[in-house]
Amino acid sequence: MIILSVETSCDETSVAITKDGKTVLSNAVLSQIKIHEKFGGVVPEVASRAHIESMLYMFDEAILNAGISVKDIDLVAVTQGPGLIGSLLVGINAATTFAYVNKIPLLGVNHLLGHIYAAGIEGDIKFPLLTLLVSGGHTELLLVKDHLDIELLGTTLDDAVGEAYDKVARILGLPYPGGPVVDKLAHQGVIKYDLPKPFLKNDPFNFSFSGLKSAVMNMVHNMKQRNEAFEVADICASFQEVVTEVLVEKTKYAAQTLGVKQIIVAGGVAANKGLRTKIRERISDIEILIPHIKYCTDQAAMIGIAAYYQYQKNGALSNYFLKGDSGLNFYK
Repeated sequence: MIILSVETSCDETSVAITKDGKTVLSNAVLSQIKIHEKFGGVVPEVASRAHIESMLYMFDEAILNAGISVKDIDLVAVTQGPGLIGSLLVGINAATTFAYVNKIPLLGVNHLLGHIYAAGIEGDIKFPLLTLLVSGGHTELLLVKDHLDIELLGTTLDDAVGEAYDKVARILGLPYPGGPVVDKLAHQGVIKYDLPKPFLKNDPFNFSFSGLKSAVMNMVHNMKQRNEAFEVADICASFQEVVTEVLVEKTKYAAQTLGVKQIIVAGGVAANKGLRTKIRERISDIEILIPHIKYCTDQAAMIGIAAYYQYQKNGALSNYFLKGDSGLNFYK
């Protein structure tokens, strides 16, 4: 089964061609980082316009690079949420039009489901499994019992981990996007600052990073007020040590408590080298599956892989109209 998939949930315009829920024939991705970096973050209206400008080109590139023709496509899949409303609408309208004109079935896919299934592109998913989903907007622990049978165990009570990285980067005067910069500097610095570790001991599956972010902000402010010299890399190292410690220990506890066969780390923050290293060091008795870095960030291949399994279970739409709650609630 050949699937054309579209992903425009935030600031990456992506169209991919996948086959049989495993093989990526092409994965065209155009990032808007250069556009938004002068604003220090993604501007929704600007992102929507950029998607419109590049959408047709991305369709052509994906189909050409896959070496197929339109008549070979069996299904069109598109991210229907969660994400920036304007950006999502661009992708949904493009996918719907393409499917309608070419008389191909259409399927709406949850963006977070795509991140989970990104791990299946180069690895074999084994149920039941635990997923640590970490990104700019999400920090969640999920028990995946079978295909599309997912239970939400815990989530962030305030800031998502990726959001915390970006805010700390801004406090330190680092460029956007802050996550990769903080991760890089953390490996150059020394862990020397005592920052609070938000474990939420009475709430083992949930997360909270707002207090940690505020602690960094107050520490930097106080040091500047006292004209005290500090190394940005040392603050990055200290911050990342706390974040990865919390993420890994909560994941380890959940995995051991639930007796899962596998742990998947997914989402944009799964590209963080500190997190990838620590979770493999701390957890040795359960298989850990982390997508290649190119499949951690937003791209359409993951949507195509997820769509394959969703189609097997639920089929596609016949009237080319995406119904429901924009994919915001797919957990049981």
